Amino acid sequence: MGVNMKKGKYQYLFGNMALFTVSNFVSKILVMLLVPFYTNVLTTSEYGIADVMQATLLLLVPLLSLNMGEAALRFGLEEGENHANILKTGFKYVGLGILGVSAVCCFLAFVLPGRELKSYAAFFAVLFFCDSVYEFMLLFCQGAEKVKVMITGSVSCTLLVILSNLFFLLVLKIGLYGYLAAQMISFLGAAMLMFVLMGGFSLLKEGRCDPVLEKEMTHYGKSMLLYSTSSWVNNAIDRYFVLAMLGTAVNGLYGVAYKIPAILTVFQRIFAQAWQMSAAKNYREEDSVSYFSNMYIMYNAVMVTGCSFLILTVRIIAKLMFAKEFFAAWSLVPPLLISVIFGALTGFLGSICLAYKDAKSMGWATGIGACVNIVLNAVLISCFGAFGAAVATMISYFTMYAASFFKVRKHVKLLVHYRKDYFAYLLLIVQMSVMVFRAPLDLIWAGLLFMFILIIYGKEAAELVKGFMGKRN
Repeated sequence: MGVNMKKGKYQYLFGNMALFTVSNFVSKILVMLLVPFYTNVLTTSEYGIADVMQATLLLLVPLLSLNMGEAALRFGLEEGENHANILKTGFKYVGLGILGVSAVCCFLAFVLPGRELKSYAAFFAVLFFCDSVYEFMLLFCQGAEKVKVMITGSVSCTLLVILSNLFFLLVLKIGLYGYLAAQMISFLGAAMLMFVLMGGFSLLKEGRCDPVLEKEMTHYGKSMLLYSTSSWVNNAIDRYFVLAMLGTAVNGLYGVAYKIPAILTVFQRIFAQAWQMSAAKNYREEDSVSYFSNMYIMYNAVMVTGCSFLILTVRIIAKLMFAKEFFAAWSLVPPLLISVIFGALTGFLGSICLAYKDAKSMGWATGIGACVNIVLNAVLISCFGAFGAAVATMISYFTMYAASFFKVRKHVKLLVHYRKDYFAYLLLIVQMSVMVFRAPLDLIWAGLLFMFILIIYGKEAAELVKGFMGKRN
C-alpha cells in the first residue's frame, strides 16, 4: 500500500507531535545527560533499589486509582464531556489509592526491621502520592487537549529533577535518599503547576461526581486493569527476576541498560501521545483504514531504522553515558532496543482498540505476553544471566505485538507490508547477534545491515519527515 496523506487529521497528528517533541526531547535529553552523573555518584546497588521502587510505582499508580488517568484522557476527548466533573471524579479515586498505600506503608514502617527498610517504606508512600497526582494531571491535560499545559508540566518536572539531584547528590551528597527526594519534588512541583494553569481550584468548585460519568469512567478504568497490569509485567518483571536471582548490583546494571533504549522511546512516546488523541478522534471516519494503515507503515519504518542505528552505535553511546563498571551493561542493550519496537507497535494497535473502548482485547494480548515473559525470565536468566532477561523481554514483546495485531483486526484490517516488515525484524536479530557476540568485523557487518534496512524503509521514513515538517501538498 502506498503512503498518500491528505491534510486535516494528519495536520492534527503532526501538530501535536511537534508540541510533544518539545516536551519529550527537552525532558529526555536533559535526563539522559545526567546518566553519567548518576552512575558516578550512586553505587550499582543504590541504583538497583531506586529502579525497583520506580518500577513498582508503574504498577501501583494505575492499578490503585482504577486507571483514572487513562479514563480522564479517553473521556476528555469525547465531545460535550464536562472536564470539571472528570477532574473531580478522577481525584476521588486517585485520593483513595493514595490513602490505601499510605496506610500500608505506615504499617510496614512499624513492623519492618532496621532503620533503612523503614525509611524506604516512608519514601515510597510519599513517592506514590507525588507520582499519582502528577500522572493524573498529565493525562487530564492531554484529554482536555491542553497540550501546552501538559508540556509545561513535563518540562518543569525535568528541570526540577535536575536541579534537585544536583543539590542533593552533588552538594549535600546524600546518595539514594537524595535521588528519591528529587523525584518527589519534581513530581509534586510539576503537578501543582499544571493544576494551577488548568484552573484546578475553579474546576473542582464547579465540578461534581456525576454518577453516570463516574460509572462509565470506573467501568473503562476497570476494563483496562488487565491491560495495564500485563503491560507492567512486560515492562518491569524482568527487573524483579534479575534482582531476585542475580542481586542488586546486577539489577543496577540492568536498569542502566534501559537508558539507551530510552533514546528510541523518546520518539515512541512523542508519536504515542499524539496518536492516542488522533485515534480517538478519527476511528469513526470513513477512511480510517487508510489513515491507520499509512501511520502504521511509517511508524514501523522509523522505529526499525532508529533501532538499527542505535544497535550499530551502542558501544559508542555506552562509553559516553556509562561510567566505571556500568559500561558492562552495553551488551544487554540490543535486545531491549528491539523490544521497544514491538512495544511501540503494540501501543499503536492498543490505541485503536481503546478508541473503540475495547480494553478487553488489549488485556488479552498483553496478558499472553506477560505469561511468556514470566516463563522465559525464569528459564533464560538461569541459563544466560541478565542477557537472558533482555532476550526474554524481546520475545515477550513480539508475542504481545502479534496477539495485538490479531485482535485489532475485528475493528480495522490494516493494509501493511508483512513480508518486508518481518524480513527487517530478522535483519535486526542478525545485527544484534553480530554486535553482542563480537563477530569478526562486527561494526562493518552491522553498518552494512543498517544501510540495507535504511534502503528498505527509505521511502516511508521520508514521508514521515515531510509530513512532520508540514510540507504536504
